[in-house]
Amino acid sequence: MALLNVSSPHTHRPLSTADVMQLVLLATLPGLLALTHFFGWGTLTNLVIALPLAIAFEALVLKLRQRPLGFYLQDYSAVVTAVLLAIALPPYSPYWLIAIGIFFSIVIAKQLYGGMGYNPFNPAMVGYVVLLISFPVEMTQWAAPFGALSNEQPNLLAALQHAFTGTAIDGHTMATPLDVLKNNNSELVADLFANNTGFGRWAGLGWEWVNLGFLAGGCFLLYKRVFTWHAPVAMLSSLAFCSLFFYDGGSSASKGSPLFHLLSGATMFGAFFIITDPVTSAVSNRGRLVYGALIGLLLFVIRAWGNYPDALAFAVLLMNFAAPFIDYYTQPRTYGHKAKQPSSNEEGN
Repeated sequence: MALLNVSSPHTHRPLSTADVMQLVLLATLPGLLALTHFFGWGTLTNLVIALPLAIAFEALVLKLRQRPLGFYLQDYSAVVTAVLLAIALPPYSPYWLIAIGIFFSIVIAKQLYGGMGYNPFNPAMVGYVVLLISFPVEMTQWAAPFGALSNEQPNLLAALQHAFTGTAIDGHTMATPLDVLKNNNSELVADLFANNTGFGRWAGLGWEWVNLGFLAGGCFLLYKRVFTWHAPVAMLSSLAFCSLFFYDGGSSASKGSPLFHLLSGATMFGAFFIITDPVTSAVSNRGRLVYGALIGLLLFVIRAWGNYPDALAFAVLLMNFAAPFIDYYTQPRTYGHKAKQPSSNEEGN
């Protein structure tokens, strides 16, 4: 019998933390390019401001904690947090808004709990929620997508001036499709799509392609086995099921079709780049299914009946809080041991 002559070593080198973080950064590129195409330079200016601030805050706290700067900064975790927050923020956000968000993400939500691996809540989402509650006006001024109000976007210089000096850019903001649909009580959904330039073919103009971009990046991370499919698939399935269950065909009181919810707001960004955080999510595959499904349920409930049209950050933080509880009841059976059977006393009770 012929045997394969395979040389050692036979084991593969696992991905280091820095490798994983670099893959995550690479996977954000399709969504980032779509954001830039449809919403202009605003997200890139967010990144330009957020990245040095995140590294500076991380280095400052590490110095105060007397930890080696090079070792911790080279894991790219601060960079990933900065990129995720910069993407989540409205394009053309002012510098002080980004600075406050990065401070809460890096210093409060991450380092005060002991650094990477010890934070119970997603740092980027903590920073986002702090800003959304504290500065609702700035956090709800989303730029109009390319083609909605005009075919021109502010150039890079105007975007930087707006970020650092507050120079007004006329007519470049509008309500998001999720916001318009939520506050609609007079038009059929078909009429909303026909009469509102912010709507596209299936969801918001530009938002469809942004979500497809993050979906492509998420599939790349799945292919590289950075995380498993359980949490993203459970979240998207739960969101699609809830929206289908409450979909009334498109009346003026409609909550939106499943396709509208899947391709609107931060759905795909959250499914593949936020809820898959290995530190703050459930750890077993069965736990990840429960964790993702509950985030999808909360996402739809807050979108449909809450005060925040997107709601991803609130859904994620609430389930971060519940992740240890989910893990407790979804622990896999230890190999070689049978599932625990109820005792006779428990059966009698």
